[in-house]
Amino acid sequence: MLLPLFVLVRRVDLADVIGAALLAKAAGSGVRTIATRLGRPVETVRGWLRRFEQRAEHVRVYFTVLLVDVAPDPVPPAASASRFTDAVAAVVGAWRATASRWPDVGTVSPWQLASAASRGRLLSPVWP
Repeated sequence: MLLPLFVLVRRVDLADVIGAALLAKAAGSGVRTIATRLGRPVETVRGWLRRFEQRAEHVRVYFTVLLVDVAPDPVPPAASASRFTDAVAAVVGAWRATASRWPDVGTVSPWQLASAASRGRLLSPVWP
C-alpha cells in the first residue's frame, strides 16, 4: 500500500503536526507546552519526541547525505548542542536544498519531504 506523503507509518497525526512538535522541541520548548500548542495528548507528543531522539543520529546522517547529494553547492548545517536539534536541522536543510534545485518541491513542507524520503518511516524503529 502506498502512503500519501503527508502521513507517517502507524501515526494518526499528519507529518506536519509531528514536525511542528519536533521543531518546537529543537527550539527549546517542553513537551507539555508543545502538546498544549498542538492540542494533542502529552503522552502522544512525548512518544514522538522520544522516538525521534532514538533515531536522531540516523536521521541527521540520512538527511545530511540527501542535502549534499541534491544541493549544487552544499552547506551542511553546523553542529549544535544536541543530536535532536542537529537531526531537525538536517531535515530542514535537505528540504531547502531540494526546494532550491526543484522549485515545485518547495510547495511541500519539510516534514512532507521527510515523510516521502523516509517512505513514511521517519519515526519507525528501522528505515530505510
